[in-house]
Amino acid sequence: MVSVLPTLWRLPRLALVGLVRLYQGAISPWLPASCRYTPTCSEYAVQALREYGAVRGTILAAWRILRCNPWGGHGHDPPRWFGENAGTDGAGPG
Repeated sequence: MVSVLPTLWRLPRLALVGLVRLYQGAISPWLPASCRYTPTCSEYAVQALREYGAVRGTILAAWRILRCNPWGGHGHDPPRWFGENAGTDGAGPG
């Protein structure tokens, strides 16, 4: 019984990741490529859901989609919770 609880806890996150993967496989190939950011918004959503869970991941994905417009930014934008510092990638200053 104890080992079932972690699986049930992850189920919403897995279902949302499955929906994004369905979009990536069935709908996205029919749309023109117009990504302003890397990773793409759908890949960003998958990363955010896996790292932050269903609630926070959905909030981050929705915020990213709202920012993805002609007047928004562009470039590399990995998922980070609001106020989190960018992870260190080994590159020092300078």
